[in-house]
Amino acid sequence: MRTVDTGTGTDAEPDFEESSAGSGEPAAPQPSRRLLVLSAVAGFVLGSCVLGLLWGLSGVHAGALDDAVAACQALDRVGELPDTSRDAQPSLTPGLSAERLQRMTAARALSAAAAQVNANYQPLADHIDGVSRMVLSLHFNDISGQRHLTEAKEICGRI
Repeated sequence: MRTVDTGTGTDAEPDFEESSAGSGEPAAPQPSRRLLVLSAVAGFVLGSCVLGLLWGLSGVHAGALDDAVAACQALDRVGELPDTSRDAQPSLTPGLSAERLQRMTAARALSAAAAQVNANYQPLADHIDGVSRMVLSLHFNDISGQRHLTEAKEICGRI
């Protein structure tokens, strides 16, 4: 079958093959355009959800690590605490400045936040809590408080 191009007045070839259309054989089924678009949209949505989930989960442990590191830095900035546990009768208990007490409180809060997100930081939070109780009560002769301080510094050295 020949067609005439109305713009030029010349014969034009058909856009399809005549022999397969008239031979009685069914043409290969073409996927519907809707199905292709729907599949593409579903793939995009699914991929976005997976990417968002992975991105969200990767930040959880990083935040806990950052909190634990910040807790160790705050504990380090508290400075050397007096160890009066060896004295039989400690004389006047030395006091700490308000800045050092605030840093101790910050270390306690940061370590608790890290432990709440990631249970691996629970020992650090427990030891910093023990140090904090010793410092805030100004009982530097507390043997368990000194032990907590040693353990907290050891854990901080491994982080």
